Amino acid sequence: MLTVVTRRWQAPAVPARRCLVTGAGRGIGAAVARRLSAQGHAVALTARSGAELEAVAGGLPGPSLVVPADLTAPGAAEDVVGRVEREWDGPVEVLVLNAGAGVSAPLARTTDEDWARMLELNLTAPFRLLRRALPGMVDAGWGRAVAVASVAAKRGDPYVAAYTASKHGLLGLVRSAAAEVAGRGVTVNAVCPGYVDTPMTERTVAAISETTGRTAEQAREALARRQPIGRLVDPEEVADAVLLCVASAAVTGQGINVDGGSVQS
Repeated sequence: MLTVVTRRWQAPAVPARRCLVTGAGRGIGAAVARRLSAQGHAVALTARSGAELEAVAGGLPGPSLVVPADLTAPGAAEDVVGRVEREWDGPVEVLVLNAGAGVSAPLARTTDEDWARMLELNLTAPFRLLRRALPGMVDAGWGRAVAVASVAAKRGDPYVAAYTASKHGLLGLVRSAAAEVAGRGVTVNAVCPGYVDTPMTERTVAAISETTGRTAEQAREALARRQPIGRLVDPEEVADAVLLCVASAAVTGQGINVDGGSVQS
């Protein structure tokens, strides 16, 4: 008698990796941290707010490490990456550069302080972290770095010159770093979201309401209509793209749009 044995297909096991997610206390960063942890990785979380980080870490199914820090402070990159290496006895293998902020003003009213703050948080801090973490990845022969940029890295909109310049710079940093480490088992990519349903977008909604007199609901609808899908992007949808960059060894040097079709490239 012929016996037929049916086996359920299972995806191959993914090795656990040491991960570091910046801006991990809320929004996209928290979503990415949850997804990485659910896949079995050890996840270190950093942001300014220790209380928010503790709340996120408390909901993770796997090992976590909370490292509160102001990433614009001198020496912060060394302190944060160094602590992860010491606590978990090895290099950061997955680096997700999510921390960032925006500012809105006409170019003529954009102050030197606004300009410097955008460059420091959105570009210089990721540069320092990438500079610190990449050598360990290269030495190990495996690594993934993913920067959360913005569709502002791909186009110019009015009233966000400083933010747009910082995000264009971040995408350039990603592309150059990717080219430098290609062939060494390390990939570097950017994910470029549109308007995402996060606290940062809520601040944008509040600013629109204040300057135009629209209600918060009207302001949210206006932002949603700017995206062809007619809604805000969910943080989990951005996390999908980040996880793709972590999983694939063939995707590198890219700026992956997650913007509901706003920018086609």
